[in-house]
Amino acid sequence: MSKDKIVEHHHAAAEHHEHAAKHHREAAKHHEADSHEKAAHHAHSAHGHSSHATHHAGEASKHHAEHHGKH
Repeated sequence: MSKDKIVEHHHAAAEHHEHAAKHHREAAKHHEADSHEKAAHHAHSAHGHSSHATHHAGEASKHHAEHHGKH
């Protein structure tokens, strides 16, 4: 995998982590307001973004190790 593709995976992971954080904050806000359905929606969205972030981070790590050798 090219260095550019590895960098893309790192950026995608960061973006998904940022989206997850926003959804967690929204979930907390709605939970405090006893709007549990909205809180659950944001928590579920946060989980999805976290899963995608983990995928991209794993891909970046895997390809980085293949490109530069395992340490």
